[in-house]
Amino acid sequence: MLKTNSIMQLSIITPESQLFAGEVQSVILPGVEGKFQILNNHAPFISALEEGIVKVKMGSENLSFNIKSGIAEVLKNKISILTEGVAK
Repeated sequence: MLKTNSIMQLSIITPESQLFAGEVQSVILPGVEGKFQILNNHAPFISALEEGIVKVKMGSENLSFNIKSGIAEVLKNKISILTEGVAK
């Protein structure tokens, strides 16, 4: 079980569907200027994403999503990723 003070809400959305929605501890994103990590209480911001792998940590579980380009928004421990789709 995750500690309440380290939880963030993450949603990954494509035009066709919602790929993921849930509580996470950290997210690593493929930004256009390079990879970056988001942890609890991160400053608010918006960033462009390039095609690459989104790495999600949920306690002892790790997930990966291979996305096309998109946009990430971080605001009040909520991370929203809008992507063109899943890369092959």
